Amino acid sequence: MRIMGLDFGSKTVGVAISDPLLITAQGIEIIRRKEENKLRKTLARIEELIVEYGVEEIVLGFPKNMNDTIGERAELSLEFQDKLERRTGLPVIMWDERLTTVAADKAMMEAGIRRENRKEYVDKIAAVFILQGYLDRRKMEKA
Repeated sequence: MRIMGLDFGSKTVGVAISDPLLITAQGIEIIRRKEENKLRKTLARIEELIVEYGVEEIVLGFPKNMNDTIGERAELSLEFQDKLERRTGLPVIMWDERLTTVAADKAMMEAGIRRENRKEYVDKIAAVFILQGYLDRRKMEKA
């Protein structure tokens, strides 16, 4: 069994996959689209990755506001959750993703990745942070 982590953005979706033992998350790709509302190809690619990696559960970043309210991006993420569940038949868990993009950017800075190259990777790394946080929580709850 594997779990997929997704960082859903306006024109990109960062994708991470757990290892089979559900210990670590690895970033695998960024799905890009030309228009925000054009999700057909994005959903099709996610389905391909689900089959390829044997995914049984999806963790989707939930971008709540810092004051814990739900804004426009979070509403769009909830709509995407619904589309994913209907299309894949898999459970989609919403995971608080506040500050994951900041953490991803900081990690890339510390790794020496140049500022102009960070945008290329930030969504995939944010997906790793989302999934790794979920995996760590699962592990703590089972201990």
